[in-house]
Amino acid sequence: MDTVIYIIGAIVFFALIMLSVSLHEFGHMVPAKIFGVKVTEYFVGFGKTLWSFRRGETEYGLKALPLGGYVKLVGMYPPKNGKVRGNTNPVMTLIEDSRAAEWEDIKPEDDGRLMYQQKSWKKLIVMLAGPATNLILAFVILWGVFGIHGIYQPQLTVASVSQCVVTADRTDQTCQPGDPIAPAAQMGMLPGDRIVAFNGEPVRDWEHLQEIIRGNLDRSARITVERDGRQVDLTPGNTMITGVQDKLDPSKTIEAGFLGVSPTTEKVHLGPAGTLNQMWTMTSQSVIALGQFPVRVWNTAVDLVTGQPRDVNGPMSIVGASRVAGEVSSTDQMTGADKVATFFTLLGNVNLFVGLFNLVPLLPLDGGHILGVIVEWIRRQGARIFRRPDPGFIDTAKMLPVAYAVFAFIAISGVVLVAADIFSPVTLF
Repeated sequence: MDTVIYIIGAIVFFALIMLSVSLHEFGHMVPAKIFGVKVTEYFVGFGKTLWSFRRGETEYGLKALPLGGYVKLVGMYPPKNGKVRGNTNPVMTLIEDSRAAEWEDIKPEDDGRLMYQQKSWKKLIVMLAGPATNLILAFVILWGVFGIHGIYQPQLTVASVSQCVVTADRTDQTCQPGDPIAPAAQMGMLPGDRIVAFNGEPVRDWEHLQEIIRGNLDRSARITVERDGRQVDLTPGNTMITGVQDKLDPSKTIEAGFLGVSPTTEKVHLGPAGTLNQMWTMTSQSVIALGQFPVRVWNTAVDLVTGQPRDVNGPMSIVGASRVAGEVSSTDQMTGADKVATFFTLLGNVNLFVGLFNLVPLLPLDGGHILGVIVEWIRRQGARIFRRPDPGFIDTAKMLPVAYAVFAFIAISGVVLVAADIFSPVTLF
């Protein structure tokens, strides 16, 4: 591994992630300014300001901690109706102190330009624009990789036939005495056979075949292959139940039907539809990973403290992703074209995850604000239909305790993952 190339690759990848973050915030800012919302700050990073300039009413710049960014839309919280007198509730005190801090900078001439005052559809566009920017970036990057370089996909032609059944969780994957013979070997399948039908159902592609085999469990199987230019019906048999890696959750082993064949792979070039199909699979995997995120962070922390090997399917921080990009850039096990393709595929995946993560319906994430806008619109439409007084703007300030709790969790998770990525990094080569 070339250390200089490794460092350059990691730094360039980190810079591209920061660019993606800045574009995310830019995505919020552009429609906000178009709709006339007052925007006072646009920064990449947090903490102490390193560099900035002002144009109009907005200050743009960089801050010392390059682990995110933000755009300040003035007037996120509506004013309190009435006064809070002698309230000793610490939660209410937190809410009202935060509201008061924001309203200190709001001037009478800002009336009509505050974020909370905008129509629901305008607020929805502003809040969706950030995650949408990352999703669009992911699509453009991945389409560029899959369309120009191509992607290796499994084909229906058999590359090898397993001679025995070995569970996915066994370390030694070689056949041992007593291991059952694999169904494909019993049926007489050979390398070079092209599978065309399973139990009389024509198969479209390898993914379709996998779904059929896994769902077949240990039931009977009749397989038709194309061999030497003619179709051959193999000896009927049964698939077997074994532990296989879950397609959407690679860290999980599930019981499924097993045939015992490996496919050949072929580089194919995908258009927009094919790219979206790949992104749908990635999205499904990311949604499952997001649901398991707290548990996976905890497991990463435990493994780090106890010295256990890092779970390669576990979460990583920006630091970890950058280290992986550095490895990809400096390895001698890939061609230059494959390195570039893998590098940008990783960048596309990170943008996809960032976009989806920000859609989680909890404050301070964009999804929490989006949920608030939707609830506000439903309340107002309901009041209009039933001819009741307008309930007014939804008070998102009341969700600040949740926002602080979520922010604290994200911060703690970030510290854990950065530490793990420094002291127990995921390595590919």
